[in-house]
Amino acid sequence: MVTRSLLRTILLLLLPALAAPASGADAIVVLDRRALRLERIHATPSLHLRLTLAYFEYIWNPETIHAAVRNSSRIFAQCGVAIAKAELVRIDAPARFHDFHTRESRELARALPLPRPTIYFVAGTRQQPAFDAEAIGRGNSGTRPELRNTVWVARGARDLDIVLAHELAHVLMDSGEHSEESGNLMREDTAPQNTHLTQAQCTRLRETATSNGLLRSVR
Repeated sequence: MVTRSLLRTILLLLLPALAAPASGADAIVVLDRRALRLERIHATPSLHLRLTLAYFEYIWNPETIHAAVRNSSRIFAQCGVAIAKAELVRIDAPARFHDFHTRESRELARALPLPRPTIYFVAGTRQQPAFDAEAIGRGNSGTRPELRNTVWVARGARDLDIVLAHELAHVLMDSGEHSEESGNLMREDTAPQNTHLTQAQCTRLRETATSNGLLRSVR
């Protein structure tokens, strides 16, 4: 027979366990990391770019990301920039972090202090207006410093390799400017034929990104 005193003792022992949240329920974690192999496009690059590519498990296919980064590297080669290293980082987090939204994405970036520039591959966006991809450099991160030098790409973005190059160029140049020039990468609407960067754009990209610590000289 369980006495009232014994029952009270059992409850006191169980209460801490019952009150504790489920282990890992709200965890933001890195599941694994691996380097992508990218062939050298430019024979004699003058600057190296190192990328971090963070994606949610079950939302993005890593092979899709790999192919897009490989193709976008050809665009940067025209500026003498080579993607020297690209690390694929598989992450897991509660569903509220799966879309790009300033508040939650700041929290995600704080929890995962990944090397920059970082490209996050997410499910969608809850920002208004809604874009398939958004770039955040120094100039537009004053009120959200955790997001500085990041790109956020929603699943389903068309012409993914062009989108990556376009948004990453915004970050490297630290500029939100667009071009009206036919075939230019920085036209507002990304498209497969828009891959060219002018000499002036390349110069700005190299100088600004080097000054901001995002590009390194080839040694």
